[in-house]
Amino acid sequence: MMIKAVIFDLDGTLADFNLDYKTVRTDVKSFLTKEGLPSSILSTRESIFEMLKKTEIFLKNNGKSAEVKRIREKALRIAEEHELEAAKNTSLLPGVRETLKALRKMKLKLALFTINSEKSAKYILQRFKIAKFFDVLIPRNRVRYVKPNEEHLKVTLDALGVNPEEAIVVGDGSSDMKCSRELKVIAVGLPTGISSLKELI
Repeated sequence: MMIKAVIFDLDGTLADFNLDYKTVRTDVKSFLTKEGLPSSILSTRESIFEMLKKTEIFLKNNGKSAEVKRIREKALRIAEEHELEAAKNTSLLPGVRETLKALRKMKLKLALFTINSEKSAKYILQRFKIAKFFDVLIPRNRVRYVKPNEEHLKVTLDALGVNPEEAIVVGDGSSDMKCSRELKVIAVGLPTGISSLKELI
């Protein structure tokens, strides 16, 4: 099968985001505990998405399902504030623009799938004038479950109109590799982010 599309991660793959994840997690955890979540079930060692999963279960088990949407949206807004601040100081990784240009010349479709918010992702794409290279952008607010859940990648493939065997995923995280494996998409791991080479294999 011929390759028709390349799907990129953002942070650590195209741009060096310099986001202080620990501070983001601490602020989100603080907000969630103020909303009544027991501090003992949340950890700053887990992602905000794992915290929100626990939050949803806790609220539903305590008859507060109606609160899930409001609390989730507020928690993600807290994360977005940090992302937008970090986006002002981010830098494009070497060779990114040239790579995107070369792939476009090869008539390949390009997509971006990221756990960042749409606002912060678009800010970076516009700031570095690389938005024009991408056919599709699938940030966290466009899916119910973000990577490593395969739904994030599946939605991206569907938006591109390509089959799993017609795409390549390029990312720096184990979550990029995991969802690619689930859908049998070829993946290229870059040791430019937080994941070790071992985690990318």
